[in-house]
Amino acid sequence: MKNKKITALMLSAAMAVTAVLSGCGGGGNTTDNSSNNGSSATTTTTAAAATTAANTDAAPAAPAETKEQPTETLSADALTYASGTTLRTACGYNSDKTGMSFTADLAGEGITLADGKTYNSGDLKPTWQEIEKLLDIKIEDKYQGNSAANEYKYWDAQLDQIDMLSGTATLLSENGQQGKLVNLAEHLNEMPNFKAYLEANPIVRLSITGAAAGPNAGAIYFSPYFDGVNDIERMPLMRTDWVEKLLNGEGEFTAEKSNSTAAPVYTPFMPTSGSIDVDVVKADGSAVETIKKDYDAYGNIVDKMNAAGSMDGVAAVNMLREYIDKTYNGYYGTNRADLFIGQNAAWDVDELVALLRCVVANPQTLNGTDSVQGLHTREDNNNQRRVDMFRFAGTLFGIRGMESRLDYLYVDTDGNLRDARNETATYEALSKMHDMATEGLISQAFINAEEVKTEKYLADDSGFMHYDYNQTQTAYNATVLDNAAGEKYMAVMVPVSRWNDGEEKYMRFTESWRSVKTDGWAISVAGIAGNTDKLNACLKLIDYAFSPDGQVLMSYGPDAFVKHDDAGNVVTFDFNGKQWPVISDKSYEDLWALQNGNYTNYARYYIGSTLSFVKSQAFEYQCTHEVGKEGAGYISKAVALGTIKHPELAIASNSWYTSVPTVLPQEVAETNAINELTALSASGQFGSGKDQMNLFVDIIAKGFTGESGSDAASTADKVSKSVADGGWGGTTYLARRNEAWKRLLTFYKSING
Repeated sequence: MKNKKITALMLSAAMAVTAVLSGCGGGGNTTDNSSNNGSSATTTTTAAAATTAANTDAAPAAPAETKEQPTETLSADALTYASGTTLRTACGYNSDKTGMSFTADLAGEGITLADGKTYNSGDLKPTWQEIEKLLDIKIEDKYQGNSAANEYKYWDAQLDQIDMLSGTATLLSENGQQGKLVNLAEHLNEMPNFKAYLEANPIVRLSITGAAAGPNAGAIYFSPYFDGVNDIERMPLMRTDWVEKLLNGEGEFTAEKSNSTAAPVYTPFMPTSGSIDVDVVKADGSAVETIKKDYDAYGNIVDKMNAAGSMDGVAAVNMLREYIDKTYNGYYGTNRADLFIGQNAAWDVDELVALLRCVVANPQTLNGTDSVQGLHTREDNNNQRRVDMFRFAGTLFGIRGMESRLDYLYVDTDGNLRDARNETATYEALSKMHDMATEGLISQAFINAEEVKTEKYLADDSGFMHYDYNQTQTAYNATVLDNAAGEKYMAVMVPVSRWNDGEEKYMRFTESWRSVKTDGWAISVAGIAGNTDKLNACLKLIDYAFSPDGQVLMSYGPDAFVKHDDAGNVVTFDFNGKQWPVISDKSYEDLWALQNGNYTNYARYYIGSTLSFVKSQAFEYQCTHEVGKEGAGYISKAVALGTIKHPELAIASNSWYTSVPTVLPQEVAETNAINELTALSASGQFGSGKDQMNLFVDIIAKGFTGESGSDAASTADKVSKSVADGGWGGTTYLARRNEAWKRLLTFYKSING
């Protein structure tokens, strides 16, 4: 198999940066990849992989504790089993399309892919046919097409019917504690590739340890899943050409027609007087410089607009132009849009509100109609996407816990866990988002999701901005926007906000940082039922997936989906200082023909890769539109130069920067106590699934209302106290989580010195 030729190309450390330049993922649209590094490969560039953004080599460094991983796949000799051992698997991502086998709606009457094979409904996808061949096993696909949580719940009462299954990290750890799932830690010596991965990346143990005390201390009940690691995940995205139309140029802005701004509701978050210093990356990306927001020179823009009341859209634009010129002392010149969209952007939430007022009041200039939607989500009537609005609120208003790896938790400066749901500042931020909604700066479909079903803001040229994954969303530049005419939808810089990392300061910080994802695969104790062949085959599959060869297969698919030169060598390109495989020309064509450039859907639906295990972003990067590379390249440079802070995949010296683990080693009694707090659960008031409800989302859309619709909880302080101590159980929940967190820290120190 030619994948052997790829082995030498593999990343030397699996935790090494997988590049800010592509960020994707999430639900039906997500992303990943993996690759290698070697002298035997021919390094070339192709149309699919040619343009390396200027900032590609500027991604953040890997954590200090990262060690070298083997560059050759290790042999798991101890894992022997009968030829053709059958594994009954209930593994996939989140729908019947993202399982191991083709569905009828994907395969039709037969679909021919880049490997030249024709696949029919019910056939295993290429990646899993390759696994069958490589490992000499037989896969019986029993996946029901559910989300990870629901897939596990479906099989929970019949675990004897399957050998491997998907689940959420939390569910798998909880049920592993109850003896239902195999403890992988007991088999690490038989799994050399998985063991090497964990040894190279000890911080991963912090996120997958299912027990930290007692006889099972160090237990691992699931194989971790990485959709990229140690880079930014979600980004603010804007129609940057609209910002340029409004803000750039000499003289005053003029328009034949505009609307009026709404009566102001939102009030300033940033200072109204004095000044603050902000570190930005220079416009040319060469270094960091400090610029001043001088509020005494003009005043806070929201304060000024509010004093003027409802005004003509043209007047609003000219007020914002004057504010930028005076507040930044001419720093942006006539390219005022760079405050928001440049490498040297320095925007904050108040400036964004002012811009949104201008955008919503000037649709005639922007899209030639009488209506533009300001902030929106990818699907405003889908709770799985609507939750991105409160995630963005955290970034805008300096609130931790809104993009946590586990519920709404974060680590404070004293090393204790805190819960955003218990804190007044959270609800104050959500209330300010509701003020924006009241002004019409958030889409009508988000506010009235039950009535308005619009999901096509980008496609129909009516949406300005949302917070999402870069690769899938900037693909619109190829499918619906006219870049030749200047239309661009791209990532913009993370905003400046007021954060308190032990010292209140104005800086950029993102909590949207890739680590162990919340899904994983596990082995059913009842399923293997003492059958050593089945157990070893399951372990072998997991071990292979963490090997250099396996990481390529689980990202790119089989060798036929990778480009080769005439001599049969793998063609590579330089990405983030490493040589990575280039996807084949046919695979690149299929990506656009079948999924309009959406890398993740193509990989999951058709190749069967990117369903779990370790993936980098190299494949995705090749599939990212040039506009997507441009904007995310700015962010990459800012991260590399330290002007965007983020959680660390380590026990940070300032614990506020420590990334919360994806799971905590809860004991059964603690888990039971947490599960009794139904209001705090995903099925209660804080769900992120498609058809679930989320209090944070509801507050943004509707404001503070009680269950009856009355003003039962009229203030942020009342709501936070109700959640913490008013019967919701927030204080009890946090105490149980902190008990497990402290045990985990003790265990972590015991294995890492």
